[in-house]
Amino acid sequence: MKHAHAWAAIAAIVLASTTGDVLLSRAMKQVGDVGELRRRGGALTVVGRILSNPNFLLGVLAMTLAFYSLLVGLSWADVSVVGPAAAALTFVANALAAKIFLHERVDRRRWIAALLVAGGVALLAA
Repeated sequence: MKHAHAWAAIAAIVLASTTGDVLLSRAMKQVGDVGELRRRGGALTVVGRILSNPNFLLGVLAMTLAFYSLLVGLSWADVSVVGPAAAALTFVANALAAKIFLHERVDRRRWIAALLVAGGVALLAA
């Protein structure tokens, strides 16, 4: 039964981490060029712009949830399973999310890498 719990925790890690990555990416694209913003308004302007962005705050919340899901997963399974599986599946999910939600161009090489990573996770799960 612990095995199913561990995979549920890994799924939570992947979902929360990918959501956090997408939200943080969207937030930073909305903030714009941080270097230029710092030159024009100073470091406090940059910090204020970032901290006032709702996508940034939600992204940090999602990443916090991913971290706590990792802690729960590690209480149910070995780090040699949870760490690689969560990282690999997050890589795959990030590629999909980048394409779907951020409308980024994901090239063939990245898709092949995602498939190879998914294959590695399948071997790990067996």
